[in-house]
Amino acid sequence: METTKNKLPENVKIFFNDLSKYLDTKLLFYGSVQRQDYFPGSSDIDVDVFTDNIGSTISRMQHFLHVKHSDFKPIIWIIDDKQVYGYKIKYENEEENIVAEFAIYNEKFKDLIIKEHTNKFVLPFYITIMLYILKMFHYTIPLFPKKQYNKCKRFILTKCLGYDYDKFIIFQ
Repeated sequence: METTKNKLPENVKIFFNDLSKYLDTKLLFYGSVQRQDYFPGSSDIDVDVFTDNIGSTISRMQHFLHVKHSDFKPIIWIIDDKQVYGYKIKYENEEENIVAEFAIYNEKFKDLIIKEHTNKFVLPFYITIMLYILKMFHYTIPLFPKKQYNKCKRFILTKCLGYDYDKFIIFQ
């Protein structure tokens, strides 16, 4: 998870490497960047950050990313009947063509979250095809608005795989 299955542009690799060094922690990549349905330059890059001091990590990320503290949204994720607390931030840098979603969690949740994310690294062929077609229609032929795209993607990655929907709350 420290590296990506898909090749990233050099500037994007440098960005994540610099952030990792600045935070003095490893960044763990998950989501489409680890699968065949990744669309370079369009798909966002999902990153987990695990820390023993969430407040300090958010402050450091705030400084590095040049964002407001209020951009970090508290979350609760129910995994195996356990409540996992953390923060999420969507980061976009149009100039560098970097779109990422960071999730910051306490180190104590690391094994549970990694297990959850790695379950979706290798998908059945039919799921990969469905995701690829959905993303093609969303990114290259914008037939699906963002809300509809997200709903369809969530359905494919849960119900089509035989899972229940994640219990995930993001506080605005």
